[in-house]
Amino acid sequence: MANLELLLQKCDSLTHIKKLQARLVTLGRFQSYPSITIKILELCALPPIAHLPYATTLFHYLQTPSTRHWNAVLRGLAQSLQPTQAISWYAAISCSPQHVDALTCSFALKACARALASSEAMQIHAQVVRFGFGGDVLLQTTLLDVYAKVGNLGFAQKVFDEMPKRDLACWNALVAGLAQGSRPGEALALFWRMTEDEGLKPNEVTVLGALSACSQLGALRGGERVHGYIVDAKLDTHVIVCNAVIDMYAKCGFVDRAYRVFESMNCGKNLITWNTMIMAFAIHGDCEKALEIFQKMVSYLAVLCACNHGGLVDYGVKLFNSMAGGGMVPNVKHYGTVVDLLGRAGRLQEAYEIVKSMPIFPDVVLWQTLLGASKTYGNVEMAEMASRKLVELGSEGCGDFVLLSNVYAAHKRWDDVVRVREAMKRRDVKKVPGYGYIEVEGVIHKFLNGDQSHINSCEIYSKLDETKFRIKDYGYVAKTNHVLHDIGEEEKENALGYHCEKLAVAFGLISTSEGTPIQVIKNLRICDDCHVVMKLVSKVYNREIIVRDRARFHRFQDGFCSCRDYW
Repeated sequence: MANLELLLQKCDSLTHIKKLQARLVTLGRFQSYPSITIKILELCALPPIAHLPYATTLFHYLQTPSTRHWNAVLRGLAQSLQPTQAISWYAAISCSPQHVDALTCSFALKACARALASSEAMQIHAQVVRFGFGGDVLLQTTLLDVYAKVGNLGFAQKVFDEMPKRDLACWNALVAGLAQGSRPGEALALFWRMTEDEGLKPNEVTVLGALSACSQLGALRGGERVHGYIVDAKLDTHVIVCNAVIDMYAKCGFVDRAYRVFESMNCGKNLITWNTMIMAFAIHGDCEKALEIFQKMVSYLAVLCACNHGGLVDYGVKLFNSMAGGGMVPNVKHYGTVVDLLGRAGRLQEAYEIVKSMPIFPDVVLWQTLLGASKTYGNVEMAEMASRKLVELGSEGCGDFVLLSNVYAAHKRWDDVVRVREAMKRRDVKKVPGYGYIEVEGVIHKFLNGDQSHINSCEIYSKLDETKFRIKDYGYVAKTNHVLHDIGEEEKENALGYHCEKLAVAFGLISTSEGTPIQVIKNLRICDDCHVVMKLVSKVYNREIIVRDRARFHRFQDGFCSCRDYW
C-alpha cells in the first residue's frame, strides 16, 4: 500500500496513470484500495492532466464507487469547459445508492455558477437544506457566490443576511454580484460598510468590484477613495487592479488621470493594460493619442475602436484589411467594429457585404449594430433584414424591437409600429427606460426622462425653461423629427425637453458654482436634440459639460463637442 502511494506521487502524466492502473488490474487489486482509486480519479479529472473521458471510463469500471469517487469526477467536470456536465453528474449521484455530502453540493454549485444555471442552483440549494448542510460556512459562501453570478441578487442578499459569520469571500461575492448586476450604488455602499463598519480589509478581488461600481456610476470621489485605499494597501502591485483603476478614471471622465496611472505602473503592463488605455482615449475622442499608444503596442481591436469613435473610416477599413497581411485572423469583435465603423458613416451596403463575407457566424451584437445603423440612416429594408436575423438567433432584447419600431415611425408607417409593439407585449419585452446620473458633492443623483421626483424638481424645471429660452437666441430649434410618436408638434417638443440628461445638467447648473464642469452618465445613447442643447448650454453658460453615454464621452465646450458631431 505504501509503495502504491509513493508511485502515485510520481504520476505526472496520463501514461504513468495508465501503467499504474494496468499493474493494479493485473494483480487483481484495482477494486481493493478505494483510497488509491480515488487519488487516481482525482489525478485524471483535475489539472494538469484533466483527461475527463478517461476519468469517467475508470469510474464506470469500479464495482461499488463511493461518494468520494463520485466527487472526484464531479470536481473535474465542474472546473472543465463544459460545467453543465457536472450538473448532470450530480443528478446521477442523487439517483445512485450513495449519499451526497457537503462537498458534492459545493462542486455542483460551483458548476452552476460557471454555467449560469439559476434554476439548477435553486434545486441544489433546496437539497442542501433538506440534507442538513445549511449550516456549512463554505457551502453558504458558495451559495452566495452562485446566486450573485447568475444575477439572482435577491437570493444572494438573503443568504448573506442569514449567515451567522461572514468571511471576506462572502463580502467579495456580494460586492461583485451587485456591481455586475447593475446595482452599483448598493455595491459601493456595501464596500464602505465592510471597510468602515465591519473593519475588514478588502483584497484585490474586493476593490475590483468597488472600482466597477464607480465606473458605472461615474463616481469620481468614490473612485478616488478606493484608489487611495489601493495605494495604501499596496494592492497596485496587481496588474488587474491597475487596469481597473485606469478604466475607472477613464469612465469617470478623467482620461489624463487614467494615463498617469498607466505611466506610473510598477507591476508591469499586460495586453489588457494597453487595450484599456487605447480604449480610454478612444471613448474620449482622442484618436491621435490612441494611435500613438498603438504604435507602442499593437492592438487591432482597440485601434479599430479609436478609428470608429474618431470617424477615421478609410483608415479603419485599411487597418482591418491589413490584419490578414500581418498574419492576424479577425474575430467576431473585429468584424463587429468595422461594420459599426461603416454603418456610422452611412456605408450600409459595404457593411452588409462584410457581414456576408465573414468566415465565422455573425453574432447578435453584429446584427444589432447593422440594425442601429439602418435606423440612423432610415434604411427600412436593411432594418427588416437585420431584425429577421435577430429573431432567428433568438434575441429578445428590447433595443431590437425599439430600433425597428423607430425606423417604421420615422417613415410614418404607424401600422407597422403597432405590430412591433404588440410583438413586444406578447413576448413580455419591456423597454429599458433612459436614466442619467450626476454626482454633486459626493452624492449621486439619478434622473429618469420627465422625472419630477427630485426634491429640487421645481428649481430644476425652472432652470430648464430658462436654458431653453436662452439657447433659442442662438438659433436652437427642437429636433421634433426625432420624436417617433404619432402626436402633435407641441407635444413632441415637450417630450424632447425633459430628457434625463437635460434634467441632470439643469440640476448641475443650480447646484454647482459658476465655471465648474458638469458631468452626466447616461445609460443609453445621447439623442441628436440633447447633443445640440448641450453644445449651446456649454456656450451660453460658459460651462464644460461632459456626457458619458453607452458608447463614448462627449465633452462639450464653447459650443463644440469632442466627438466633432460624429457618434
